[in-house]
Amino acid sequence: MLLYEKEGWEQSFCRIAGVDEVGRGCLFGDVVAAAVILPEGLIIEGVDDSKKLSAKKRDVLFELIMEQALAVGVGHVDSAVIDEINIKQASRLAMKKAVEGLSHTPDYMLIDAEKVDLPFPQRSIIKGDANSQSIAAASIVAKVTRDRLCEGLWEELYPDYGIKIHKGYATKLHREQIVALGPTPMHRRSFISRILAEQQTLF
Repeated sequence: MLLYEKEGWEQSFCRIAGVDEVGRGCLFGDVVAAAVILPEGLIIEGVDDSKKLSAKKRDVLFELIMEQALAVGVGHVDSAVIDEINIKQASRLAMKKAVEGLSHTPDYMLIDAEKVDLPFPQRSIIKGDANSQSIAAASIVAKVTRDRLCEGLWEELYPDYGIKIHKGYATKLHREQIVALGPTPMHRRSFISRILAEQQTLF
């Protein structure tokens, strides 16, 4: 998990930021990105692609990452902006915000299958969250941050949609509630238009 980091360290980069996002495929809520700079040589046992970890394991690792990282930044882009500029550009913007939120300026970035519009050397890595500890750490921070919003604030705002259960993804329950109750202001209109159009053709 340190192959790409070691390549950076060998080139004398010492503040390597791993960058990843979560929520790209959701129908509801923000896309959330994180950037994490870990100390050179640090290995945090268990860090992996957040999708492979249980919620309990992610929570434990989240606390370890927050304690041991040199810097952590988080960026959010809401549904209105997603609808305006599209999800790919919104994901890149969230990543940019996350990097800009770091308390230490990175000298190199490892990014999960994307490019970030910032003037730092960077490398885009396919399946980076499974192959780079820094990117995996960012994926965990982004996932836990977004899940806690789903289970807390967003669930409180819209308790009838099951947000804490499906986290905004297109489950059967979520689609049914959108049809039954209509979309909330936090639903991505560009994502749910087909669901609503299909429903209208049934009546």
